Amino acid sequence: MKSIFLVLAFSTGFLVSKAQGMEEMWDKSASGKEHPNIQWFKDAKFGMFIHWGLYSKLAGVWSGKNYYGSGEWIMNQARIPVKDYQKIAASFNPVKFNAGEWAQLAKDAGVKYMVITAKHHEGFSMFDSKVTDFDIVDATPYKKDPMKALSEATRSLGIQFGFYYSQFQDWYEPNGGKNTWDFDESKKDYQLYYQKKAIPQLKELLTNYGPLGIVWFDTPGGMSKEQTQQFINELRQLQPNSLFSSRVGQGLGDYKDFGDSEVPPVPIKGAWESVYTHNDSWGYITHDMNFKSTAEIIRLLANVASKGGNLMLNVGPDGEGNIPYYSVKYLRETGAWLQKNGESIYATTAGFVPEQPWGFTTSKPGKLFLHVVNRPAYDLVLVPGFKNNVLKVYSLTDKKNLSFEKKGTDLLVRMKGVKNEQSPNTVLVVEYSGTEPAYNETAPVTIAAAFETNYINAAFAKTTGAAKIQPLTYSHYYGDWKHTTCVTGMQNPADGATFSVRIIDQGDYKLILEYACPESRSRQEGILEVNGQPFLFRTLRTSEFDRKAPLLFIKHPVAILHVEKPGIYTMTVKPAKTGAELMKLKSIIAEPVQ
Repeated sequence: MKSIFLVLAFSTGFLVSKAQGMEEMWDKSASGKEHPNIQWFKDAKFGMFIHWGLYSKLAGVWSGKNYYGSGEWIMNQARIPVKDYQKIAASFNPVKFNAGEWAQLAKDAGVKYMVITAKHHEGFSMFDSKVTDFDIVDATPYKKDPMKALSEATRSLGIQFGFYYSQFQDWYEPNGGKNTWDFDESKKDYQLYYQKKAIPQLKELLTNYGPLGIVWFDTPGGMSKEQTQQFINELRQLQPNSLFSSRVGQGLGDYKDFGDSEVPPVPIKGAWESVYTHNDSWGYITHDMNFKSTAEIIRLLANVASKGGNLMLNVGPDGEGNIPYYSVKYLRETGAWLQKNGESIYATTAGFVPEQPWGFTTSKPGKLFLHVVNRPAYDLVLVPGFKNNVLKVYSLTDKKNLSFEKKGTDLLVRMKGVKNEQSPNTVLVVEYSGTEPAYNETAPVTIAAAFETNYINAAFAKTTGAAKIQPLTYSHYYGDWKHTTCVTGMQNPADGATFSVRIIDQGDYKLILEYACPESRSRQEGILEVNGQPFLFRTLRTSEFDRKAPLLFIKHPVAILHVEKPGIYTMTVKPAKTGAELMKLKSIIAEPVQ
């Protein structure tokens, strides 16, 4: 078939703005047409991402300067000229790479699929490519193709294998996207780049490495929707069973990938994935030691699964081929937890009970899994809105039956006797009869004295006037993205955020507002109203909102609420009078006063 780019040529720089930020290049939308091979992906729930390239050799250091954040972006951060960057290949020799060990780590960790960078934005190919000499076989002393060995070793252990490929950004090529320090972006011929490198290399990957579960594209650009569809159609002929990530662009992927390090606040329909890195960088950085603990990984995995998605967790091997010690240690410990609790993760769907102070829920037909990540003080787990007939409740690891009772639509489970083995997530199983209930979007948020902290998150607000619920994206280090859902736009008393909450226990609660507020908008008067009772406060400064910098939130105590009678309460936050935006409200926090 003649390449589509010989047929569909158009002006070069027209689809990509120089000012476009990374988060704006993510495409989180999928086609809506279910791929016939999507079920394995829906069931997998846990994948391993691997970022490995020349940047791994640099390890976050260039010309004696340490760089922080995304190590695979060091060529961009340091504005390293192509003529200097290509010299790194001469000393890139990952002799400690062992495909079998990497594949076994994935198996031990309990992951069901692996995706590795065949070519990242730096333009270096980590496979034996006939399209360019800037690859690991031709340009390095290593002289071997690690992708061939890894693809075979991974599949031999029953793990789906896939490639990451940066289809538009290529800082090595004069016509590739986004190298503005060596090349004039306005003079680039993106179609020539696609025709000469991206498409031929993708065909190599789809032809020479066996069946691929996934082709994970990244930061699309330089193509119209029609061209993207024809690009997909051309590649589909080689491997029709392979899934294409949503970052292929134009809403044409087979499943949704959210932004880096992003989890939606509520369940999402369809197949989707959340991608996180184990520390602060995707590519290896010597001085990045901020690894997520085993407990953090397990809780993140449960959170993502409870929303109906997959977690793909990244590790960054070094330039010699070693996976960092803490990645190996914590992934194996996560796998040990999954050995005992995998039934509550794999092949589940989103839980129909919204997030509770004690944790999350996942579902299978006739079963609701309770992921207790915060054990209640009195060992009594409240599952609200449970209308079905309960057959039995037991702990997943030892199958020990637990006592329970139904009070109306409340299910009360007693955890007494469940061993507290310092597990970051104790899973209880509720078996029930009848049709699985629908997720209740309007269910009140639960507040209970059994927990030191009860969060009422912005995602559950009902807004009035100009107030709106808005996801905010910002970063700590370079490319170390964070995502927070806030209520924004509150400028006058008609602009409010109202929450329905159910307070389980009588007593006193300290109410705390968690928000961001710049200096220019601080010192404004606001009202926190609970069942009509107003509590006044004045906003305090935190920081400006800048997507390239941290967004700082303050936890501002504003009132003590006395609850005489448990029940449903309404909490509203709004400005006392018209002015600038009052705040970016992240949550209301209720803490029982002991």
